[in-house]
Amino acid sequence: MNLGPSCCPTGLRRPLERDEATRLANLVKAAADPARLQLLSIIGHEEESCVCDLQEIIGLSQPTISYHLKKLTDAGLLTRTTRGTWAWYRLDADRMAELSAVFDVHSLAYHS
Repeated sequence: MNLGPSCCPTGLRRPLERDEATRLANLVKAAADPARLQLLSIIGHEEESCVCDLQEIIGLSQPTISYHLKKLTDAGLLTRTTRGTWAWYRLDADRMAELSAVFDVHSLAYHS
C-alpha cells in the first residue's frame, strides 16, 4: 500500500512512529472530557483565564476545575502562570496545533 503525502490530514502527512502516536494520543486523552473541552474553549476564547473566573462559568467546584486544569497543563495543552494567589491559564498554541492536526480532515485526498 502506498501511503503518500496526501493520505493523511495536515500535520499527519505520513504514518506515525509509535512514540509520536503515543504523544498525540496523550493530547487527545487529556482533552477527551466534556469539562476539559469546555475549559479549553473558554480559555481559548478569553485568551487567558483565572481559575477564580472559571467556576461560575463551568458550574463545577473549584477543586474539580483545578483537577481538570492540572490534567490539561500536564499534557501541555495549557500554560500556567501565578499572580499573587491566583493561577492564570492560556492555551499552548503549539500543542493545540498538534491536537488540531489530528482531526484536520479537510486536506485528505481520496484516491479512486
